[in-house]
Amino acid sequence: MSLSRPARGVAAVTAAVTTAALIATSTAGVAEAKKPNVNQASKQFQKSVTVKGVQQHLAAFQQIADDNDGTRASGTPGYQASRDYVVGKLRAAGYKPTVKAFDFAYFEETSPGTLARVSPDPRPFVIDDEFDVMDYSGSGTAQAAVTVVDTQLTRTATSTSGCETADFAGFPAGNIALLQRGTCDFAVKAANAEAAGASGALILNRGTTDNDGTLLGTLGSPGTGIPVLGLSYAAGVELAKAGTVARVSAATVSEIRKTYNVFAETTKGDAGRVVMAGAHLDSVPEGPGINDNGSGSGTILEVAEQLAKQKNLKKKVRFAWWGAEELGLLGAYDYVDGLVEDNPEALKDIEAYLNFDMVGSPNFVRFVYDGDNSLGTGVDGPAGSAQIEDLFVNYFKSRKLATEPTAFDGRSDYGPFIENGVAAGGLFTGAEDIKTEREARIYGGKAGVAYDECYHQACDDIDNINVQALDQMSDAVAYSVYTLAKSGTSINSQGKVAKGNLRSAKAGGKAEAHKHALR
Repeated sequence: MSLSRPARGVAAVTAAVTTAALIATSTAGVAEAKKPNVNQASKQFQKSVTVKGVQQHLAAFQQIADDNDGTRASGTPGYQASRDYVVGKLRAAGYKPTVKAFDFAYFEETSPGTLARVSPDPRPFVIDDEFDVMDYSGSGTAQAAVTVVDTQLTRTATSTSGCETADFAGFPAGNIALLQRGTCDFAVKAANAEAAGASGALILNRGTTDNDGTLLGTLGSPGTGIPVLGLSYAAGVELAKAGTVARVSAATVSEIRKTYNVFAETTKGDAGRVVMAGAHLDSVPEGPGINDNGSGSGTILEVAEQLAKQKNLKKKVRFAWWGAEELGLLGAYDYVDGLVEDNPEALKDIEAYLNFDMVGSPNFVRFVYDGDNSLGTGVDGPAGSAQIEDLFVNYFKSRKLATEPTAFDGRSDYGPFIENGVAAGGLFTGAEDIKTEREARIYGGKAGVAYDECYHQACDDIDNINVQALDQMSDAVAYSVYTLAKSGTSINSQGKVAKGNLRSAKAGGKAEAHKHALR
């Protein structure tokens, strides 16, 4: 989980369409949205989608990771094997899946970076606490005198240190450049330092109240050949003292690679009225990503396999397995941006996008995306998003199961859809945030502990799944996809673009996985 519109055969309804109306068209005699009585066909479909079926897919993803250096990250053989596994299962179920390749900026640290003062008073600096390697840093080791570039080290947000080539006039080639954060992108500062002959670049934080600690930065894309580190303000001031010699190192792979989205859609249903269900297929490089997001990918694969047996769908269902979500929702953006630029009418055909990212967290809560922003902490979903939220909430109510709203905050693949007016919703069971005492009373588990203590780590493996959560969530996924696909009523997909700005996710500003700043 990170931080990726054809002439209609039927008229789209407005946001006033209720969840009751959606359910009523696919169930017999239902008149009340708050307590949907799911008909026998829907119950049978939910029964066909089994947690054992999902677990078989998770076991396959685990084996793929085991066979490929413990990861399924985009740009690695583990991701390509995951893609091939999904494609093979879809073909066996009767689909004709399509695979769409796209390029992306790959970055990996192959070992932790280092920073030390060699003289005077030698000492190592502490990674994370005092420095960090910037994303897309070059690889290598440099030991040289430190030269301060165009900064008086004042606590300011407006330093122009290193933003102009003139800042490096007289810079001693081979030295390590010390720059301060501010005004221009880190990539500009690093490129100017490299052009001036610097053997490494150190960028200290602003020193202002909110920017005093270790600078977590990204250069945005490959291209820099020298090690580039972000520093805390205090560490930078310490290294700025006259006569300081430092040693810096970074061991990285930074290059353009290719990755893939996988799509499959039902043969039945109106092609002008599409329901999409998506999950990202990639893990982070650090681990196999079985909860994040093998759980979502395996769940929609199981749903797709069972839905292929259904003959009387009113709407076409399109499944998507996204690549490079962990690098900024890149797969989802590649898809949606492609529709915006080349086929905007096809984007209008998508009545709803359902997102499933981490649905088996060990210390879980049943989170439902907050389509109407009732929490006030995210953005307002496009028209129809509130109805999707209600669809999930009312389903769980019918099972006497509590839910919590979770904000549209740009952390997952719904981002480009809501930016472009597509109604969206989905499920989530929690990542690195801490479970509260109230949540523990309602959902069980441990208060004061992360929903997923193995989030983005090597221990996110097959043992990192809460089977109860996975079972409950996969039933809800089956219910929502089936109900929307069988419904004769449209969710309004022609609403306005969501309020707020989530576009920063595409540029590397994804709220959690891509917490590193560009400047």
